[in-house]
Parts: sequence; structure tokens; C-alpha cells
Amino acid sequence: MRVLIIEEDKILGNTLEKVLVENNYQCDLAENMGDAKYYLDIRNYDLVLIGWGTGKPNTALIADIKKEAHKTSVIILSEDPSKETEIEALRSGADDFIRKPIDEDILLIRIEAKLRFGISNIIEIEELIINPEEEKIIYQGNEIELKGKPFEVLTHLAMHKDQIVSKEQLLDAIWEEPELVTPNVIEVAINQIRQKMDKPLDITTIETVRRRGYRFCFPKKIS
Repeated sequence: MRVLIIEEDKILGNTLEKVLVENNYQCDLAENMGDAKYYLDIRNYDLVLIGWGTGKPNTALIADIKKEAHKTSVIILSEDPSKETEIEALRSGADDFIRKPIDEDILLIRIEAKLRFGISNIIEIEELIINPEEEKIIYQGNEIELKGKPFEVLTHLAMHKDQIVSKEQLLDAIWEEPELVTPNVIEVAINQIRQKMDKPLDITTIETVRRRGYRFCFPKKIS
């Protein structure tokens, strides 16, 4: 499960990141809105933790996250003790509201609950079903053998259907240390998708957009 922490308090942000990583979550930490928007543009998150101070809450960010990725859960971590702020957050689309100071055990339980009972991340397009949680692909009732990074590349592109995604964006979204790998790993993953899915099934799931990247284009029959 991938989590984005948006928290201006560096000490709290680092503490939350450490706790989540120790509990097997993949985490990114944004200390300002610029970094937050960068991460949200390049990666898919199961959960976003948003830290609020005592000033006017940024409810627009919640709406933006839900608009672009309605399956992503949002939990607000707020210094504001007022009931009105909690109501405003929940009405804006937040899935939960926790007041600071944060109890780490309670936070972990609330996160587990939201991810367990949240909206399914399963992608269904006509007869193609992609289940990221179980790393499973079903087409016309038959399971397709595609695992590891090729599966993650296919899933990321499917989540951004009809959008052009560059190699750099794929590297940042999927590889933990993208600076340590070369862009040709994307070409290898795409080739495996085409060899294991497209050719045997006589379909096209991903098309190459010259000099720009790749686009998920299913359904598109090979002529």
C-alpha cells in the first residue's frame, strides 16, 4: 500500500513516515504543497494523510484528490480542536479526521480500517479486469500470467487511461529508486505486456506515442 504524507512539520512528518515504513507501507513525504502536487501527479496512492495547522483548512486539496483519484482515501490530521473544522473536512470529501497530537497506534488502526473498507481499486474495462491488490488480470474469464513490474506498469497506465505517460513518470511512480535504473526497463516491461497479453489475446492494451511515452488504449482490436 502506498501512502502520501503531506505535513509541514518536519519532525512529525518524519515520525509518521518512519512508523508507516516500519509497518510495511510505501511512503512519500511532502513538506509543502508544491511537493504534494508533484507526487500526486506522478503516483497513485491508496491513502493521503494531510496535516492541518490552526489556520484556514485547505479543503480544495481534498476535492482535487477525490476528483482525480476517487478511490484514494484521505485522512486529515488537524491541530484545530473545533467541531466545525472536522465537519468542514468531512463534507469536503475526507474519509476520516484525527486530531493532533497523533497517537501512533490509533493512527495505524484507523489507516487499516480505511484501506480495508475503502473503495475497491479493481479496474474493469469491458471484459478486462485488473486487480492490483491480488496482482491478477482476468480477460474473458481467463487469468493472464503477468507479474512484477510489467503488471505494475500496466496497472499504472490503466489507472491513467487515455493519458500519455512518459518513461520518467513511470519510473518515478513504480520504482522505489528510479535514479538507479535506466529508462530501458520500461521498454522491457512494455514488451512483456505485449508478448504475454496483446499478441496471445489479439488485443492492444498499450500504444507507444513517439517521443512522449505510452498510453493505455484498450479496447482496441488489432486490425
